[in-house]
Amino acid sequence: MTKKSRGLNAAKQLLARRSKYRWYDKWFTRRMMDLKKKSDPLEGASQAKGIVLEKIQIEAKQPNSAMRKCVRVQLVKNSKQITAFLPGDGATKFVDEHDEVLVESIGGKMGRAKGDMPGVRWKVLKVNDQPLAMLRANKVKKARK
Repeated sequence: MTKKSRGLNAAKQLLARRSKYRWYDKWFTRRMMDLKKKSDPLEGASQAKGIVLEKIQIEAKQPNSAMRKCVRVQLVKNSKQITAFLPGDGATKFVDEHDEVLVESIGGKMGRAKGDMPGVRWKVLKVNDQPLAMLRANKVKKARK
């Protein structure tokens, strides 16, 4: 590795060196090339609407042994399919096939899966424009579409 330039007239060389070596930083490269938006099914949006294709159960990773309730969702904006988690006890009862749901990121580290659910990065917020938490608390009835 070469030594850093020093002296009165070294600014141009130092700037060039800094701009060259910044590309070795994974996070800088990701940000500059917009890689998150390119790989993200939600295309940079915080939330997206989709249609439920099927209800599924995902087995939790070791050492847990639960069956996590999830749904396969096809996004309206780009027809990509994702797996979304149904949070809360008995949330599965309020979601049927062909319902319209609103999904958002679960908030795992670095945008990856959270907790013991492999490959699940999103959670369901609303079902047919009714908040899932309100449906579970019996505050509102499920709307018909």
